[in-house]
Amino acid sequence: MSSGTYAPKPGAAPVGRMIAAQTALETRMLLRNGEQLLLTVIIPSLLLVLFSTVDIIDTGAERAVDFLAPGVLALAVMSTAFTGQAIATGFERRYGVLKRLGASPLPRWALMTAKTLSVLVTEVLQIALLTAIALGLGWSPQGGAASVALLLVLGTAAFSGLGLLMAGTLRAEATLAAANLVFLLLLVGGGVIVPLEKFPAAARSILELLPISALSDGLRDVLQGGAPMPWGQALVLAVWAVLGLGAAARFFRWE
Repeated sequence: MSSGTYAPKPGAAPVGRMIAAQTALETRMLLRNGEQLLLTVIIPSLLLVLFSTVDIIDTGAERAVDFLAPGVLALAVMSTAFTGQAIATGFERRYGVLKRLGASPLPRWALMTAKTLSVLVTEVLQIALLTAIALGLGWSPQGGAASVALLLVLGTAAFSGLGLLMAGTLRAEATLAAANLVFLLLLVGGGVIVPLEKFPAAARSILELLPISALSDGLRDVLQGGAPMPWGQALVLAVWAVLGLGAAARFFRWE
């Protein structure tokens, strides 16, 4: 080897390899966090079992689980892609983790991509568990898997963008409080447990435009009613995804 030549050649790895490595790291960190598991797995599972077996709310369905299962799947997406990711990223920013990543060759958009991909991996595990629980409770899903998959991907992109926007612009403590508050408000008013038909017409017209409502209603149309792809709800999710991810890419601060 000639003088001044180094092997392997120093320099940044290809962007695809950096995204893959960051995605694997983000997924391991998420699955090791006990608080995240409480939010993303235990709470949705308990809500599904409780409201499916105890007659608390009139869902209008012959079996409560047929109404609840799609809504809880939407809640799982929101808890992982929005609430959990916002809180985790907010404290990474506070502790200087993101500042150090900002000094690396990893582009800002690549970090957001890796975080979104790690959320998708986690959601696969969530959905498998919640589906098994729902089937054990007597759930009989209808509709096509392709429509469900597209809705879940659009919902993940929408919530991920909003979570990263919050984490990248607010202080960690403010992100913690705001993310949990939004989670509780959307749990009640997003059509997850309580049907939107229970709300006044004026409020319902606004609630239907929320990403959690679009996702839960879209999944319910497919899985409960056997409907084809609900393009109206998909469009709402796509708009939220474009706005959220675009704003996060523009305003996200590393420190």
